[in-house]
Amino acid sequence: MLHTANPRASYLALKTEIDAAIQAVLQGSSYVLGPLVEDFERRFADYIGVGHGIGVNSGSDALHLALRGLGVGPGDEVITVSHTAVATVAAIEMAGAAPVLVDVDPDWRTIDPAAVEAHIGPATRAVVAVHLYGHPARLDALRELCTRRGLLLLEDCAQAHGARWGDRRTGSGGDAGVFSFYPTKNLGGVGDGGMVVTQDDALAQRIRRLRQYGWDTPQQSLVPGWNTRLDTLQAAVLAVKLAHLDAQNNARRQLAAGYGEGLRDLPLRLPAEQAGCHPVYHLYVVETEDGPTREALRAHLLAANIAAGIHYPTPVHRQPAYAGRLRCGPLPVTERLAATVLSLPLYPELEPGEQALVIDGIRAFFRGRR
Repeated sequence: MLHTANPRASYLALKTEIDAAIQAVLQGSSYVLGPLVEDFERRFADYIGVGHGIGVNSGSDALHLALRGLGVGPGDEVITVSHTAVATVAAIEMAGAAPVLVDVDPDWRTIDPAAVEAHIGPATRAVVAVHLYGHPARLDALRELCTRRGLLLLEDCAQAHGARWGDRRTGSGGDAGVFSFYPTKNLGGVGDGGMVVTQDDALAQRIRRLRQYGWDTPQQSLVPGWNTRLDTLQAAVLAVKLAHLDAQNNARRQLAAGYGEGLRDLPLRLPAEQAGCHPVYHLYVVETEDGPTREALRAHLLAANIAAGIHYPTPVHRQPAYAGRLRCGPLPVTERLAATVLSLPLYPELEPGEQALVIDGIRAFFRGRR
C-alpha cells in the first residue's frame, strides 16, 4: 500500500548513520537536553539563518511557548487560518489567547494578507502564518502589514523545513518561527519534537526558561513554566537527517515536477509555485472539481492500494471543539478546499515506478469518466 508519507523509508535510507547516532546516545550519560541537543539547536538555527534554536517536545509546544515568550496571552487575539492542522489553533488557545480564523489565498492555500488586515481588531496582537504543504506564505506582504499595524508575526513552519521565500528560509522572516519534527515531516524524528527559532536574544532566553519549569538554574523557578524538552535521542537522529535535508527536499521537488508533467492535462488543479518561492512539497495536494469527484477518485486509488490523504477534511472552525465559538471571517476558499483537496504519495524515497502507478491510476480514473 502506498501512503502519502513513509517515515520507515526515511529511516532505512539513512539506517547506518541513524543507528550509530542512537547507539552513541544510549552509551552516553545525557538523555534529555544536554550537549547533543545544544549542538543540534545550533546547527538548525544556522541552517535557518537565525541566532537561536530552542528544542521542545512538539511543534504545538513550540508555537505555545513562542507566543508565551512574546507576551501573548489572555485578552489577546491571534489571527491565523482555519485551513491548517488543528495544532495551530490549539497552541494559540494553550497560550490563553483567542484565535481569529481567516481565509487562505486560492492559489497558494496560505493565509491571505488582505483577509488578515480586514480582521484586525483592538485586541489583535499577532498573526500566525502557516506555510502549508511546504509552500511559503506571502511573507513580504505579511511583514509589511504587521510592521505597519504593530503586530507580532510568527511563522508556523511545521510543513516547510528548508523552504525559501526569496533568499531567506522560512522561520527567519518573523519574530519567531516554529517547527515540528513529527516523523512524517520533511525533517522528522523517530518520535515527537519541535523547535522555536528566533533572532531575538531576549526571547530565546525567555523560551529556554519556559520550557523547563521557569528555570535558569536547576530547582529554581523564576517564572511559572512547563516541562517541554527535546530529548537527546531525537536530537541525535535529527542531526543526521539535517545533513541530508536539502537533498531530500530536492527529491521532493523532482517528484512534484513528475506529478505536474503526468497530470497536467487532467481536470485537476495542481499546486502552483509563487514567483520567488522555493517550496519543499511536504505534501503534493491536487484539487478536484467537486467533492463527489474527490471521494470517487480517492476510492478508485484505494482499490489500487494507493492511500491518498486529505489535508484537511474538516476546517478547524467546523470541528466540534471550536464550532460556533471562534471569531471567523468569510471562508469560501477554505470550505472549497476541504471538499476537494487530495494528497498524493510523495516522499524522497518514493520510487519512479511507484509514482508511475499513482499517475496511471489517476489517469485511468478520468478515462473511465469520459
